[in-house]
Amino acid sequence: MPMFRSPFALALLLGTAAAAQQPAAAPQAPPAAAGQQPAGQGDGGLIVDVEGGISAPTPIAIPVMPAAAVVNTRAGSTDALGRQLSDIIANDLRNSGLFTPLSPGQLKSVSFPEVTQPAYDHWRGTQAQALVQGYIRANGDGTLTVGCYLYDVSAQRELARQGFVVPPEDWRRAAHKCADTVYSRLTGEGPYFDSRVVYVAETGPKDKRIKRLAIMDQDGANHRFLTYGQSIVLTPRFAPNQQSIVYMSYAGRIPSIYVYDIGSGRQRLVVQNVATTFAPRFSPDGRNILFSMATGGNTDLYRVSSQGGTPTRLTTSPGIDTGGSYSPDGSRIVFESDRSGGQQIYVMNADGSNQQRISFGGGRYATPVWSPRGDLIAFTKLAGNFRIGTMSPSGGGEKLLTNDWSDEGPSWSPNGRAITFYRSGRGSSGKATLWMVDLTGVNERRIPTPLDGSDPAWGPLRP
Repeated sequence: MPMFRSPFALALLLGTAAAAQQPAAAPQAPPAAAGQQPAGQGDGGLIVDVEGGISAPTPIAIPVMPAAAVVNTRAGSTDALGRQLSDIIANDLRNSGLFTPLSPGQLKSVSFPEVTQPAYDHWRGTQAQALVQGYIRANGDGTLTVGCYLYDVSAQRELARQGFVVPPEDWRRAAHKCADTVYSRLTGEGPYFDSRVVYVAETGPKDKRIKRLAIMDQDGANHRFLTYGQSIVLTPRFAPNQQSIVYMSYAGRIPSIYVYDIGSGRQRLVVQNVATTFAPRFSPDGRNILFSMATGGNTDLYRVSSQGGTPTRLTTSPGIDTGGSYSPDGSRIVFESDRSGGQQIYVMNADGSNQQRISFGGGRYATPVWSPRGDLIAFTKLAGNFRIGTMSPSGGGEKLLTNDWSDEGPSWSPNGRAITFYRSGRGSSGKATLWMVDLTGVNERRIPTPLDGSDPAWGPLRP
């Protein structure tokens, strides 16, 4: 298998099945040409209904990945990593709500040669409809190779295969990539497991909260703090290239917009002390930052170069205009405004023209954000309690997805099928926690964090 000299190398395994049966070597093959599909893809077979599958999740077998040889690596021994890889794949698919991984007692041990020669008779007896098998191998240069194969148990055929060459510290990403391969092949939806979430980690009483930027994988793993609580931080949002984060900071009690570089840990000032500013967000091309700013008793939306400079004003109506979010193609902006007497959702062209109200249900609407697929807008609805909902960009098809006391701040998964948000508990000591819900509103789960959490932002799929 070829290795690309990048932080995370991957290649489609297009070699023969026999190549993977030799414990001393991984499958050898060139990467696929652009647009080429993995084996079995696009030619029918097992399909999972992303709507109906929630009520009847597909049984799937994910046995422990065998090691080509037991070797100690910086990430641990390869036999232990094989077990952990399978666990992560199973958890990702289970958390989607569309799959039910078999319990450990239903799984058989899989030998290295068996990875490409499944024991279909055995797996049919478990009622599994799909089978995920793979392997792990330690390479001489210190990297790890992880192979991933998806099979249709009933049809007894391979549906997809992929392999990943990773540095040991990125072994979890190989598991997420494998789960993405399975999810996309069986649902027809885009992947989303190999992605990250940035959020505000909180400690202390509600009237004296310490707020820090934190980042983690979408399942809560690989958690780390980016700032250390010297000043209040709010509303972090990823840049399209995922290399930086834009956020609000009250350093020196001055509301300012900063961009934080994830790789270097350095931050730079974009807008400072012009006036009270809120909710910055990158444009889809990363060239501009959209934010709201209060001047002269009026709060409007502004655009500024991501490198800084003089902001351009986009709205001028009396009242409070805030919470702007671009459409995926960058041509339009959705935002909230109280110009009609209460918080409602509006859309406009990216230059501020053609402003139109789209929310007309009972209650108030806040924090709108455009889906990466462009087909929906997520929002917080304030009507007795705070709930997460979606509507079309024209305002139709409103659907509420949650029904707790205080759910707010939605942010989309990279494939537009799930939404992360934060939930606040009642009272002065109520905790803020991070949650995820899918578009059916049925599959809802808490995302684990070491501290309280708010203002989550789900980043794009990692390269």
